[in-house]
Amino acid sequence: MNWLWVVAFVAPACTVPYNGTGDRDNGDRGMGGNYSCHHPGTGETWATICLRLGYPPSPPAIECWATSYPQAVNCSWALTPDPLLDTNFVATYRHGTDTGECERTGPWSCSFGDLQVFSLTPYVVNVTAVNPLGTASGILPFLLENIIKPDPPEDLRVSPIPGETTKLLLEWSPPASWPFPEYFPLKYHLRYTWDNDSVPTTIGPFELTSHILTDVEPGTLHHIQVAAKEVADFGESSAWSPPASGTPWEGP
Repeated sequence: MNWLWVVAFVAPACTVPYNGTGDRDNGDRGMGGNYSCHHPGTGETWATICLRLGYPPSPPAIECWATSYPQAVNCSWALTPDPLLDTNFVATYRHGTDTGECERTGPWSCSFGDLQVFSLTPYVVNVTAVNPLGTASGILPFLLENIIKPDPPEDLRVSPIPGETTKLLLEWSPPASWPFPEYFPLKYHLRYTWDNDSVPTTIGPFELTSHILTDVEPGTLHHIQVAAKEVADFGESSAWSPPASGTPWEGP
């Protein structure tokens, strides 16, 4: 009676041919690779199969922010655990009876516009993940004004004021992604530290894009950051801007 014998080789990728060497990785990932069946006498390869391990997708975890209010909503999502297989996504949104496609801006993100401000009808974003082992959908309902989150302010400048040893002039610009600051203004918070002080001081809000910082330490380098929020307090504050530094006037 003839018996078949089977040699299994686990390759790092399915395109790597069997070469008789290699170790199996630890964990489930190590079970994937090229498997081959050989003649017991001649060693002739009768068949090969590529085994790719993976999982059905989990419901995508979705985040949406209106960083360009009121022009657009930007959404992104993640899958946990990683399904280990190529996974496609279909992203749509609904607002009342209106539906539309959330236009893809990356492999894991999308954006849509034509927004209705101050609507009490929630938007609902639906992202469906599809791979060879299954599908799963995640949804995120929200009121538009609740997801406002500006990008950080830009072009922060710290300048000494001639003749003032305990003051600094701070100036900045609204984020370029905030399209209509004259109609939808922002308010700003500042935080600062100086060289020998590790605890930041936060002040504000201010509605102008400049501020004179008073009672600062003479002759000391100060580090400033600024954050923005919608003026009526909708949504969340931006992240802090990159720091800018400056020292008060020290005389001629």
